[in-house]
Amino acid sequence: MQAWDTEEFPVITSARGTTLVDADGNRYIDGNASLWCNVHGHRHPVIDAALKRQLGRAAHTTLLGLCHPGAIDLAERLAAIAPRGLDHVFFSDSGSEALEVALKMVFQYWRQRGSRRDTFITFGGAYHGDTLGAVSAGAISLFHGLFKPLLFPTVQVPCPYSPRDPVGAARKSLAALKRALFRRKQDVAAVVLEPVVQGAAGILPQLPGFVRAVRDLCSEAGTLLIADEVAVGFGRTGRMFACEHDGVTPDLLALGKGITAGYLPLSATLATADIYQSFLAPWHRMKQFFHGHTFAGNPLACAAALASLEVFRRERTLANLPAKIALFEKRLARFRQRPHVADVRSRGLMGAVELEASPGRAYPPEKRMGHRVILECRKRGLILRPLGDAIVLMPALAMDMRTTHRMFDVVEESLDAGTRGGR
Repeated sequence: MQAWDTEEFPVITSARGTTLVDADGNRYIDGNASLWCNVHGHRHPVIDAALKRQLGRAAHTTLLGLCHPGAIDLAERLAAIAPRGLDHVFFSDSGSEALEVALKMVFQYWRQRGSRRDTFITFGGAYHGDTLGAVSAGAISLFHGLFKPLLFPTVQVPCPYSPRDPVGAARKSLAALKRALFRRKQDVAAVVLEPVVQGAAGILPQLPGFVRAVRDLCSEAGTLLIADEVAVGFGRTGRMFACEHDGVTPDLLALGKGITAGYLPLSATLATADIYQSFLAPWHRMKQFFHGHTFAGNPLACAAALASLEVFRRERTLANLPAKIALFEKRLARFRQRPHVADVRSRGLMGAVELEASPGRAYPPEKRMGHRVILECRKRGLILRPLGDAIVLMPALAMDMRTTHRMFDVVEESLDAGTRGGR
């Protein structure tokens, strides 16, 4: 906060495509996809028009006891494109809340089946949001450590990624998961996983097949799998949903960020029929899910989400991703040979360049090297946001090749400028 109080920062007054403009007229490439949520670029005409049409009807009506066409249509569309079997949709306002909903649904599900299961297994490096249930499932001390006295306990297994031995890390993580599942078989309510990539941990990718292995272990142990796709859903990893890479259907799927293409707050928790049916009973048995948000399923947000799915279809967004991902990976790979680079990681259009002072030696925290580099990027017309000393690149799926090349050129220049004399 002290740095925020003393540093100058851009005040963004307009945006179009993948360009941001500040109050002084300076233009920037949005290399952060406005915190990982922008999909088709700013001010896309199809989404803008859908919002204007909806404003002519209603800005907000509640889903508590009522409904509206946009929520119905969006729920049907999400169920149609999600991994098979996720047929029921619960709307809320943010990714954290989508995960909270999943945790509470699982807890109540087991109670209503006559079981006292209440243990959640999570992974080292996990980030699931900033509300207390989501923080309980998280495992990043910087975000979560201070709040430990407020949290419910979980069983944590090792992070499935290591830069030095990714295969060994995945095996170690799966072995620990198997032990935890079968030692506490009658206690485990669910395993909570960010599939394919752990985002806030620094863009830590999982090996192909890892999500399938987790799914199989959960099925074998008779427990549930919650997939947190808030950061990785809606094309970010190259598929509409990350679980598709391994052909996996989780029991619950948490969605947020890209669901409205970065236009408005909205999230959704998708569940199987088995989960849904456990909440069906006469009123007096009190099995209903006592949880709801004022703006859940907001009509404007639903209109934006439906328009975004239409843009995916019209512009063949997913079909165009392989070429963009190939360029993204090619340009990222160039950082491997540069000084002050400890690791380079990516999956789809999610990438990170981890910095180090010298081989095997991290920069002292007071150097804020990642921050120094992104300030150099800002001077050169690029907005990024680091995770510690990992420079994260997260363009909108709509970013064209020319702008992508320019983004990487700026990062290369800024890395040289930022690390010069920074030991």
